[in-house]
Amino acid sequence: MKQWVPLFDIFMNSPTPETEASLWLQQSFNATTSSSSTVTPITTSSFLSLLTKPCNPIVKDSSFSPPTTSKRVMLIETLPCMVQSRILSFLALENKRFNAKELSKLARNLLSENHGLDFWVKKAARNLLDRVSEPNHVNEWISGFGLDSGEELVEEFESMPDWLKDMTAANDPHHYWLPLSAADFGPKFYGDSLENDQSLFSQVEENRDDGMKEVAVEMEVDRVLNVPLEPEIETMAITLRDRVINFESSFKAVALANEIRQLCLDKRVDSFQVLRLVEPWKAEDETASVLISHLSSGDEDELSWPIQVLCSIVLPKFLVLEEPASRLLLTSAIEYCKLHQRAAVHGLLFPLVLRKEGINNPICDVITRIVKECLHPAHVSAFCQTLLCGGEEERRFVLLPCHEFLVSNELVWTDSLFNLLHNILNHNVHLTQDSVDRLVYHVRQMAETFSKSLKFGNFLLCLVTRCSSQLKSHKDLLTEAAEYTDTLVTRSILLRLTSL
Repeated sequence: MKQWVPLFDIFMNSPTPETEASLWLQQSFNATTSSSSTVTPITTSSFLSLLTKPCNPIVKDSSFSPPTTSKRVMLIETLPCMVQSRILSFLALENKRFNAKELSKLARNLLSENHGLDFWVKKAARNLLDRVSEPNHVNEWISGFGLDSGEELVEEFESMPDWLKDMTAANDPHHYWLPLSAADFGPKFYGDSLENDQSLFSQVEENRDDGMKEVAVEMEVDRVLNVPLEPEIETMAITLRDRVINFESSFKAVALANEIRQLCLDKRVDSFQVLRLVEPWKAEDETASVLISHLSSGDEDELSWPIQVLCSIVLPKFLVLEEPASRLLLTSAIEYCKLHQRAAVHGLLFPLVLRKEGINNPICDVITRIVKECLHPAHVSAFCQTLLCGGEEERRFVLLPCHEFLVSNELVWTDSLFNLLHNILNHNVHLTQDSVDRLVYHVRQMAETFSKSLKFGNFLLCLVTRCSSQLKSHKDLLTEAAEYTDTLVTRSILLRLTSL
């Protein structure tokens, strides 16, 4: 256990645990292979074995006799929740280095502990499980090649698979330079396997099409809005709109939310059509906060309905903010986004950041709070990567047609946008290298325009401080950009750059 202390210290204290842990593991792996120490070698397999090692912690309970009860748990479950979450995020990031079956088993065991499982640990475990889960037909396809079972193909990182070792010992190899026997070139390889190939690719194509259909159902609103509602349903929706616009007490607002939800879930109608007619974004903030709280689907994995709630109630209000958002509305929105994080990204964050006029200070404050209180730093990093490096397809978002004029497909660089990025970096978010590269490009492009902006200067100082290891190749460009600025932090930026 002692040899793993430095790694656990990284997970406990490092601002960028995934990157540092990956580097430490690689260095330790190389050191272990070059030494003849009798200590248990540091490998990916031994790390997983340590995490899943069964423990028997004693839990004191003064209300019973005898005074102790025993519960068998994995070692990872005895660690602080923050450390568990960071370890699981690291395993998801570096999943190709580990045995996929063991990672899947670890994630499933954690998720089976429903009682008392921390919110972020649960999210990280689900993310890990999503990363390593594979369809069963892939293993069936692999087995058709005459190799050993497909379950045995995922082995220790940087080691030769057992099936390849076995084949090297086979007699009379078909090609002396390859460890394959003549049996592997039988009719089955070219006949049955080809049929399996076609079946597999057909299934993969179907799965891909299903995924695209899901995105289309969630993202393409125009198509469903062109389908007219039945007169009876339309009349009910207009009646609800009149009640929304007129102030409702909290009690009546709860009843109103239930009626809206019931109408939207009617199989005869499309919920987007109903919400477009009801116009819930015109409600007072107090009524809107009640609507948000009582329109939850109860299923945090569902995506389509939460997005519709956010883009029809919260998003239109935040897009036109010129003053700080009301505490009541913002608190309700944050609590909803905590339950529906993917919906928060596609139904709120992307359209807000891509506001046609650019974000202002009130919108910056809203986004900052949602990012800090609702998303894991790894999720924020992925959001920034998509925002800075992705195309229109990756940066897809949802909004009603009547609000399309408020949003653009391109980023509009303002003081508040640089302030938002500054806040994100200060939230210990580790940006990917391509995100940093894009930021350097935009910094150089905007340096003259924002030469007097203190927010731009503070962001640039934060960037060269937090991402110094990723900026060495950009030193000259950043120096040129910093020399254009004339603020209180210009000298500090240049001093930081000289130390790169």
